[in-house]
Parts: sequence; C-alpha cells; structure tokens
Amino acid sequence: MTNAELQQRKDAATPRGVGVMCDFYAARAENAELWDIEGRRFIDFAAGIAVVNTGHRHPRVVAAIREQLERFTHTAYQIVPYASYVELAEKLNARAPGAHPKKTAFFTTGAEAVENAVKIARAATGRPGIIAFSGGFHGRTMMGMALTGKVAPYKVGFGPFPSDVFHAPFPNPLHGISTTDSLRAVETLLKADIDAARVAAIIFEPVQGEGGFYPAPAEFVHGLRHLCDKYGILLIADEVQTGFARTGKLFAMEHYEVAADLITMAKSLAGGMPLAGVVGRADVMDAAAPGGLGGTYAGNPLALAAAHAVLDVIDEERLCERATRLGNALKARLAALQADVPQLAEVRGPGAMVACEFLVPGTLDPDARFAKRVQARALERGLLLLVCGAYGNVVRFLFPLTIEDAVFNEALDLLEEALKESVGAMA
Repeated sequence: MTNAELQQRKDAATPRGVGVMCDFYAARAENAELWDIEGRRFIDFAAGIAVVNTGHRHPRVVAAIREQLERFTHTAYQIVPYASYVELAEKLNARAPGAHPKKTAFFTTGAEAVENAVKIARAATGRPGIIAFSGGFHGRTMMGMALTGKVAPYKVGFGPFPSDVFHAPFPNPLHGISTTDSLRAVETLLKADIDAARVAAIIFEPVQGEGGFYPAPAEFVHGLRHLCDKYGILLIADEVQTGFARTGKLFAMEHYEVAADLITMAKSLAGGMPLAGVVGRADVMDAAAPGGLGGTYAGNPLALAAAHAVLDVIDEERLCERATRLGNALKARLAALQADVPQLAEVRGPGAMVACEFLVPGTLDPDARFAKRVQARALERGLLLLVCGAYGNVVRFLFPLTIEDAVFNEALDLLEEALKESVGAMA
C-alpha cells in the first residue's frame, strides 16, 4: 500500500468537508517523531493539534491504558461509576486556579466541554446570553460554531446558529486593537445589543488557538473579571488548547492573578485519548439537575487512566519548566532570523505555545502565501507545521514537550532552512 493509493481511496470514501493537511498516512509514532506507511520520517511540531504534549506513546501513558484494558473498558459512568473518575476530578479540583471549592465533570471532546460549560452557566444564572470574541475557536458543534469568531471554514453553509451569542474584538496590538478597545466593545454590547442582566457568561481563550496564538493581556483578563463581577456574569476560560503545561503552567489561567468561574479542558488532558472536562466553582457546577450533564462515553475508563498518567508525567518530567525553556529557545531562534526574513513581523506566545506571524514587508497586510510556503518547505524537509489565524498568515508550533533536545535542535535547523528558502523563492 502506498500513500497515493490510500489518497485515492480516501477521496472516494470520505467527504471533502473533513479537511486533511497531509497527503501521506501515518504508520507509527514515537515521542516527537512519526513515520508514514512508506517509511519516511517526520518531526512532529503539530502534536495532533496540541493533543500529545507528553509525546506519542509515552511509556507511562501506554502502560496505564494497558492496565485498565485488562480490567474493563466501559460501563457508562452514569450507570456504574468507577473510582478513577472521582480520583481525577479530585486532582483537577485541587490543581485548577482559584481558592474556591471546585467540582469537575468529564466529557469526550473539547466542543462537548464548551457546550456543557454554556449549559452550566445558563443553569447557574438563569440567563441566556453568551459573549465571545473575534478570532476565538470553540468547536464545530452548533453552539461551538456560534461562539467561534471565524467564519471560513467553520461556519460557511451551516447556519442559522443558536441565538443570544455576541462577539467583541479580541486584543491584538499588532493589528491595532488595544485592551481598552476590547473592553469598551464589551461594554458597548451591554448597551447596544443585550442587557447585562441577560448575559450568563463571557468565554475567552487565555491564548487564542486557531485564531492566531494571540495571548490575552493581563489587563484584559482583569478587565473581564471586573465586568463579570460587576454584572453577575460568569467567566469561562477555554483552555482546551492552552492546558496541561503548554504555556509553562498546568493551566494558562495560572499566569493571571484572577480566576475563571469555569475552565474547559481537553486535548492533552489524556495524552491522545478522547477526554474533556469542565472544572469550576462547586456551587456553579451543581446548578445543573441530575441527568443534565454527561454522555455515554463521557469519562471513558481508558482515557481516565491515560489522564492520571499524563499528570504524573507533567510533574515528574517537569514539563511546565521544559515548555518554558524550549519555547524561549524557539523564540530566540526566530527572533534572530527576523533580519533575514522581512516577512516575519512578530514572534509571540507563553511557554511552548509559540507562533510567528507573517506580513507583507513594510505593511500590516497578512502574508498567507508566505506562511503556506514556509509550511510546505518545512514539510518537504520532514517537519510538520500548522498554519492558523484569521488570514492564514500565522505558523504555530506545538511540539511535544517531551521532545528530545537533539530532535528539537534538528527541527529548528529545518525551520530555519524553510524560512530562508521561502524568502529566496519570493524574491
């Protein structure tokens, strides 16, 4: 079987709506490396879109899944519960930011976590309205799409969407949107579009993921907390992509001096297994009636076992500190290249949630063509990169935090080659 043969079968058997970046097919993976079915090796700076922060097939995670597999694979927690669900909830309650008592419920996907956070917020407040932000990504379900602040490709042809969802601009200094602008826009919504007394929650990403890896400034998060406290609104931090050591903290909200009322999580929570959750204030989490939360596969035993192992690996291998060290090395390497790569306008991001944004030299016009060229040149060399941003002009870096130093340095060399060759090709 070749990649070309499988590609033909894929095109015939699966819909085009499931967009696929690569035209080759995975055969095996180990830590930060993967090999396709024809034996080619790639360094993975995508990590399954921030899912394997602990690397592909970490031995601790594999062993935990194998051990649980010998016991049972499914009972449906709502029918016959099991200790691992309770124990993981206890761990996350203790470690999530905020001094308030907390409770956690588990689900299967990040979009499910977001949907349920909205349900919980509405149940707790008795209000319908939700405020989100431009550039935010919150999933592909109907409510997730309504909250997402990016039309193409996520919303095209899928409306109408749930009502009582409103958007304000997210801070973006590179493109002229200040924290003051964003907070004033929220206040304007409360004057022009929806009464504050009808808003259940404001949802935001501490670092926007698909939107372009724009970090939320501290004064912005403090401003949101102030608005929420002023009007009795709940603050939801969507940490689906930022969680589990990616930003140099277990949760990105630890970078701020204020806490969210609810935090959504998924992706690297279970090291490649499908698991999501919502952790939040105990009184708020208890607002939903029995049976109002859950799902047939929510809190799957195999995924829970993996998540326990992931938390152990993060602690024992000091992945928060490692994320900061590797992220700083990447940012320094990129910053040193800015003189040779005039399209490289900004390098940003906390910890190992790093991105670089490309603009047409001498302008503020997004250069998506250059970003795509860099991605393609890197892929030719065996380095997987992801493009993001409202204009597709941002390259984001999501390498496993367990990546060996030698492999990491090799990847940086490949990245530098791809950037310099792309400049030459555009000349």
